[in-house]
Amino acid sequence: MARKNYSEEFRRQAVDLYESTPGATVRGIAEDLGIVRGTLRGWLEVYGTGEKTAADGTLTSSPLKPRTTPSSPVRVEPLEQRVARLEAENAALRAETTKLTTEREILQRAAKYFGRGDALVSRFQFVADNSATFEVKRLCELVEIERSSYYAWLNAAPAREARAADDAALAERIRAVHAEDNTQGAPRITAELNAQLGDSAAAGERVNHKRVARVMRFEGIRGYMKRRKVRTTIPEPSGQKYPDLLKRDFTAERPNERYVGDITYLPIADGTNLYLATVIDCYSRRLVGWAVADHMRTELVEDALKAAAATRGSLKGAVFHSDHGSVYCSKAYATLCRKLGVTQSMGAVGTSADNALAESFNATMKREVLQDAACWSDELTCRRQVFRWLVRYNTKRRHSWCRYTSPVAFETGYTATLRPAA
Repeated sequence: MARKNYSEEFRRQAVDLYESTPGATVRGIAEDLGIVRGTLRGWLEVYGTGEKTAADGTLTSSPLKPRTTPSSPVRVEPLEQRVARLEAENAALRAETTKLTTEREILQRAAKYFGRGDALVSRFQFVADNSATFEVKRLCELVEIERSSYYAWLNAAPAREARAADDAALAERIRAVHAEDNTQGAPRITAELNAQLGDSAAAGERVNHKRVARVMRFEGIRGYMKRRKVRTTIPEPSGQKYPDLLKRDFTAERPNERYVGDITYLPIADGTNLYLATVIDCYSRRLVGWAVADHMRTELVEDALKAAAATRGSLKGAVFHSDHGSVYCSKAYATLCRKLGVTQSMGAVGTSADNALAESFNATMKREVLQDAACWSDELTCRRQVFRWLVRYNTKRRHSWCRYTSPVAFETGYTATLRPAA
């Protein structure tokens, strides 16, 4: 059992043993002497010199009792100095409290700015809105932006306001064009805006389609878009078959060379349908012939082809491409094609991509005319609206294939290139 009473000499010798033994530890010396570590630590605080022998034999400062200078007297702080020191500390604490309170208020105000679209611009705007209340330097520090960047943004404000005014004026022009035909997107509207300026307009006056698209997005203006899949081809197993002469190449070197056609249904509110047959020129995408009827008999596609022949004057030597619908495979239609000098071509059965140009035309027409409606209210309304769109498609609607001119204007440009120079 460890002793409870130790002489002062024993205590001093234990402390000296610890301080003089190289690399000694309190735990090791206490075990050697048969005492607890806490007792030895207490003796070191009372009798220790503050120096300890390290493992390499050098003297170091003891962690248990730092070296003190016995000759250094304890300095008693005068009452006046102590009061002054405490008042200074109190003032510093009040200043820190005020600083933290101000920061909290600033961040609370800034919170509503950070939910906006452009975070950096929102921070600049926050600093600008609160610069009269708080110091700009502190505001920039709290929202983590450079003061130089903020001042650069602030100096550019007049230019931004001018651009915003220009965009607002452009938005009004876009709305006017869009009001005439709300199916138009940015490319067609861009072409229309530039066409309104004329060929003599300076380069700076013309608008870029990216800018038009940006303004349309910001103003919520968009062309109508809708996708619908409808099966309109009814194959006739016993009908005549013709090879595919186009191979999905819906182009032509000149007008009146290659045509595509199809039938699409036009739904009426009473549950009945009208049917539209088309003949489209691959060179200009012009609708040279069409027919609307309340049936899908062969006469429907015959009327469309006859209308195309009347528009062109002659179809001799042209190729007409279609799907394998029963009316296109009929003997009566083949007879009419031979009479007009038209060579028939057909895509593969069940493959809409082989007649993609005609399919795309039908989808565009119904999407832009019907828009959100599921059908036409009555037959007369259907005929009128479809007729108006088909005519406008040829003469006014800007087509991306035609370099954003109308199909008729595109063909007119081709004809102009054939005229001999005066």
